[in-house]
Amino acid sequence: QVQLVESGGGLVQTGASLRLSCAASGITFSSYAVGWFRQAPGKEREFVAAISRNGGATYYADSVKGRFTISRDNAGNTAYLYMSNLKPEDTAVFYCACREWYSGALPRADYQYMYWGQGTQVTVSS
Repeated sequence: QVQLVESGGGLVQTGASLRLSCAASGITFSSYAVGWFRQAPGKEREFVAAISRNGGATYYADSVKGRFTISRDNAGNTAYLYMSNLKPEDTAVFYCACREWYSGALPRADYQYMYWGQGTQVTVSS
């Protein structure tokens, strides 16, 4: 049974930092690309960042580029999203997702991902 479990969300002030974690089980984690998405109230889910199987390639949405960093630890079956200089507009439920990926452009659309976590809330107060 595949499971992705996010953690690390919370309530922070503008300018603060948070690190989200995504712990995977039931898959050969190193065969999977990982993506982070977020969904704000009343808005559609949007792509945030993605990372290749070995971490050698990453891709970010323009809105988070330079502030967020995606990484992974294949030995620990965990992916991370480090978020700095948080803004109120970053408030959302953050989801991690994964899919087997071997070549080509990193997947950036939610329909391209096979497995999803339950999400973790990030709230940034002004």
